[in-house]
Amino acid sequence: MSTQADHGHELIPRPEQTPDALRAALAVVAPGRLEEMQGTKDDAFAKAVEWQSLSPVQSWVLAWARDIEIARRPDLSDRHAHAKSNLEHDDPVLAQEALRELSAVLDEAMKAVRE
Repeated sequence: MSTQADHGHELIPRPEQTPDALRAALAVVAPGRLEEMQGTKDDAFAKAVEWQSLSPVQSWVLAWARDIEIARRPDLSDRHAHAKSNLEHDDPVLAQEALRELSAVLDEAMKAVRE
């Protein structure tokens, strides 16, 4: 597990950015997404072979590290869920605010996993 800034309560430490560590972390914070993770992993590895490039695998690792960062931190998880629930709000101003908040949460989580 890596070192990290203090973001308040965290369900688990931030995992290393390896497929096995990410899978183990996801099994704790969002076990219902394990099948989705495996499917996207299979796709990433197939693209890596087809493209003869590691970029699909690197993108897969970062995307799941970001999603796990959100799931392991209740502060981000709550903000993420609230923003997603308002994306299709009848009030376009609220929907736009939700989109901005969702983008901010994703950016914060990505910044954290790139530290």
